[in-house]
Amino acid sequence: MRDARSILRGLAAIAALTLSAISHAAEVSGSGLTLGPAGSSNVLVVHASNSVQVFRGVLEDFSRLNPSVRLEYTELSTQDLYSDTVARAATAPGVPSGPDIVISSAMDLQTKLVNDGYARVHISPQTRALPGWANWRDEVFSIGTDPIVMVYNTRKLDAARVPHTRRELLSLLQAPDQPLAGRISTYDVQGSGIGYLAATQDTRLDSMAGALLGAFGRNGVSIHESTEHALDKLESGDVTLAYNLLESYTRHRIDNGAPLAIIYPQDYTLMLSRSAIIPKQAPRGDLGALFLDYLLSARGQDALARESGMRPVSASVVPAAGVRPVALGVGLLVYLDPLKKRHFLDLWRAAIFPPL
Repeated sequence: MRDARSILRGLAAIAALTLSAISHAAEVSGSGLTLGPAGSSNVLVVHASNSVQVFRGVLEDFSRLNPSVRLEYTELSTQDLYSDTVARAATAPGVPSGPDIVISSAMDLQTKLVNDGYARVHISPQTRALPGWANWRDEVFSIGTDPIVMVYNTRKLDAARVPHTRRELLSLLQAPDQPLAGRISTYDVQGSGIGYLAATQDTRLDSMAGALLGAFGRNGVSIHESTEHALDKLESGDVTLAYNLLESYTRHRIDNGAPLAIIYPQDYTLMLSRSAIIPKQAPRGDLGALFLDYLLSARGQDALARESGMRPVSASVVPAAGVRPVALGVGLLVYLDPLKKRHFLDLWRAAIFPPL
């Protein structure tokens, strides 16, 4: 009888463990991921532009550290993250709703949300430890950085012809044999927040930016909506070289065997932040703060670097290589002025889509 009771207790323990595992199992959809116990009263809602595939390891590490929290993650475009926050406030001002933290690679749009009063202040030892360029008004924070790079298919472009500066890229686009005609890609800045930010920073820093855009247009450039979209075209060989992609996503593809290589432009390499805000309407701003502090902690920064390929904030300045982070702050708002934006987009369209 004692043996029978022992067996029954063992089976019950196994069943309990099985049920526990099921309740904590990851629920994956095309653009989302849910972790943690289904019946939890502590539900953390995260909206971010980070790819679920690339960011999953970080989310799982947070979930292991906070097993009682149910984490609901949704991947959205940078433009949707911005417009949804504004629309939510306009529709139901002051009513707790939406995500508890918003993470975006369009640091200019995040800065505008702060400037226009859509974020709440968060001060902690982790935020206080950030360098000045990575924290603006204690409301928007860099959680990690990503160099903006050029990427090429190693099977389609000879190593001897690989451009290492924007001037060399311009020369390649102007070469008589037209090696990149119909085989170069760049962001569609009309719909991509990160693409618009990178392109306007180029205009600010580089006197050749207009000439390069014109050369793109004359070579029949294709435009992509995201780094993942561009990498699909590169990996398949439909495109030979893509301009202004995120390093972390590219590294992930290379690690998985894609025939791609990264170019860090030697004239300058933009280092953009993935930035986070806690919206004023966050239903559980305390959990948003918990997640933010985790991301900024030593453990979180290590997980970000290891799992997503982003660079830790503390390792984001590489002066010798011409790599410097773009600072959070009002300087990012210049090209979000409606008149300036319309003028820039008019010039961009005229260059990218030249008349036949």
